[in-house]
Amino acid sequence: MSFNIPAIIEGYAKGYFLMADDTGQNITWYSSRQRTLIPLDERFRYPKSLRRQLNQNRFSVAINRAFPAVVEGCANRKTTWISDELKQIYWALYQSGWAYSFETWEGDELAGGILGIVIGGVFIGESMFYRIPEGSKVAMVKLVDRLRSHGFLLFDAQMMNPHLERFGAYVISNRAYQNLLKLALQRQCNFLDVD
Repeated sequence: MSFNIPAIIEGYAKGYFLMADDTGQNITWYSSRQRTLIPLDERFRYPKSLRRQLNQNRFSVAINRAFPAVVEGCANRKTTWISDELKQIYWALYQSGWAYSFETWEGDELAGGILGIVIGGVFIGESMFYRIPEGSKVAMVKLVDRLRSHGFLLFDAQMMNPHLERFGAYVISNRAYQNLLKLALQRQCNFLDVD
């Protein structure tokens, strides 16, 4: 199955995001009156319990080492908006250099990961999951470090939940989001650059 990748990227660049409906049969573009952002400044925080995990260097970090496994992990829940067709879209975006999996590993075991789309200086977080406790939380902290060091302006988490709130996530209006998005899209950031 082939997808119109430029049209999909254009949709994300305009502030829309893809989701499957409740039946899992239809994929539709969605927008929201409010957007949730993960701060890339001093407002970012994380639970104190994570400091120990970070100090122990229990998890290593990788990008795209197991992209299909991260997509499956994100989709593997009782109710999911990641349908089989959306998995194929993510795979096509990955093959085209737009979609990434930011992963934590404990030895040779995938501990957790964040699925995202990168356009300019924007990281659009589509979903996250963990197999080992703290795996996705460590991925969040390490991902923010990477986005900061690579000059990213925007970490779009789309919709708020209690988990994201613990990291300092905040909500802005769609108008404010669109203004930030325009600025971030003008940046030339390479997510894969070596630190």
